[in-house]
Amino acid sequence: MAADTTRTLGAEKTEGECELDRIFILQKKAYLENPYPSYGQRIAKLDKLIALTEANEEKFINAISTDFGNRARHETIIAEIIVTVSGAKMAKKSLKKWMRSRGVPTPPHMLPAKSKIEPQPLGVVGIISPWNYPLQLALAPAIAALAAGNRVMIKPSELTPRLSEALHEAVSAEFGEDEFAVITGGVETGQAFTQTPFDHLLFTGSTPVGIRVAQAAARNLTPVTLELGGKSPTIIDDSADIATAASSIAYGKMLNAGQTCVAPDYVLAPSGKVDQMAEAIANAARTLYPEIDTTNDYTSIISDRHFARLKTMVEEARDMGAKIIEVGSANALHPQRKLPLTIDPPKDSGVMKEEIFGPILPILSSSSSDDAIAYINAGDRPLALYWYGEDTHARDRVLQQTVSGGVTVNDALWHVAQEHLPFGGVGKSGIGAYHGEAGFTTFSHLKPVFYQSKFSSSGALRPPYTTKTDKILSFIRKIL
Repeated sequence: MAADTTRTLGAEKTEGECELDRIFILQKKAYLENPYPSYGQRIAKLDKLIALTEANEEKFINAISTDFGNRARHETIIAEIIVTVSGAKMAKKSLKKWMRSRGVPTPPHMLPAKSKIEPQPLGVVGIISPWNYPLQLALAPAIAALAAGNRVMIKPSELTPRLSEALHEAVSAEFGEDEFAVITGGVETGQAFTQTPFDHLLFTGSTPVGIRVAQAAARNLTPVTLELGGKSPTIIDDSADIATAASSIAYGKMLNAGQTCVAPDYVLAPSGKVDQMAEAIANAARTLYPEIDTTNDYTSIISDRHFARLKTMVEEARDMGAKIIEVGSANALHPQRKLPLTIDPPKDSGVMKEEIFGPILPILSSSSSDDAIAYINAGDRPLALYWYGEDTHARDRVLQQTVSGGVTVNDALWHVAQEHLPFGGVGKSGIGAYHGEAGFTTFSHLKPVFYQSKFSSSGALRPPYTTKTDKILSFIRKIL
């Protein structure tokens, strides 16, 4: 995304920017004509979204696999199709409750007035979705925005062009441009998208790009939700069962070949158990992918550039003397743009300086729970944290003394799939959250409304001020 955010609607633009502006203006007009869609209208849109996802399932699966070079169809069904449909169905079940006015207490000295919070659509919501889960991370925030009564525009990643086109076709067939639209295009279109004066902008991607998106949005004072990433730690407590933890970690790391924003980025294992942990994870990976060199169950790295970056990480660590365990043959996997699961107890290599976003898993030694906590707190706040063990005291210390976007205990990834839990980061791993009611709230204005009573005594507090005013104020102070 570009840092230059001087583009304004109506200025001289490219053809793509003109199309972007045309649809934005169309949606803004439609919003102003119907700023509060009814419950029935919102349910109808959620039904359309469910229908288009299910009707185009095979098309989406094939498009994503082609964009990646290979993506296991079961991974797409589990992590994209099912997550999207279940999220929409959960929103349908809860929508009436979410839309309801919420009464809040009114202080005694203001009675008999009433106070309420009235959820209200924001208007036109922009969504910039990434390439790693290109369907789910486009439609999941759209579900929340549509449920909240908004118009929605999505800009998918240019790294998944086939999925982007398939999504554009599917959405266009079910929705009018004035209610829900997919904007395809390259980097320039993405830059223009960030500079459009949306009523809210959600971006999912890397922290460096997220900073530039926030800077662009700030020119229009557009509020943002940033779903970013970071180095999500996994703590192995002394009380953990190594084999059970290893199986869970291997799956969490190898799903989508580690190209998951909440994938375990590194492991903190007890001193003396690093080698045992590494071997257990390697064995678990071999069980998950017994024919890893030839199976279609194992996903490719998205592009040559990302593949080269990951290979450089491994080579640098090896040159620095790190111990490397590879599950699978590099000679067999590299031509498929696949990387073996690589377990690397590092020695201050680049693998520990940036988010990995691939199947490389450093394992570090930790002398104690306090040592693990201190190591995590010395870095940026992560998007996810994983803890394995049976010692509830040690678990609660980690939960209380570390800050992360979300946590799963004794497993990996699952907090993200729980729609009743908000999903989002903290600090450099993100701003804001969505999923379930949290998403409805993110894309709503929770308007405070004070309903004054005709029996109000507020007039007694207006000038001219007298000794009677002093007595009233004295009484108010006593009942507060």
